[in-house]
Amino acid sequence: MKITTSSRKAGFTLVEIMIVVAIIGMLAAIAIPNFVKARNTAQANACIANMSQIDGAIQQWALEKGKKDSEAVAPLEVAEYIKGRKMPKCPQGDDYNFGANLSASPVVSCPNQETSTPKHLLQ
Repeated sequence: MKITTSSRKAGFTLVEIMIVVAIIGMLAAIAIPNFVKARNTAQANACIANMSQIDGAIQQWALEKGKKDSEAVAPLEVAEYIKGRKMPKCPQGDDYNFGANLSASPVVSCPNQETSTPKHLLQ
């Protein structure tokens, strides 16, 4: 019976580990900007949905209270027409701006609409 002893141990070499780390780094460099873009798009869509909900609440408030186009919007009264009776905020953390009167179209705007990409703009 012959017993052989080998000095070679099983495992990965340094070069193999460096190649795997380089590949993971390249994949991360590709993926991270896409995640940031997806987050910004989702925030813009949420903001536009909030503005649409507020605009609908304003229109319902104006119709039920018999408001004229020249009258100003009362945010505290409009909040009663929103679920939870609380005005939503932009996902970036700011409160929405209201038009000077009901004839302004759209009545609601986001303070982040100029600084955000994509734009938070209700059309």
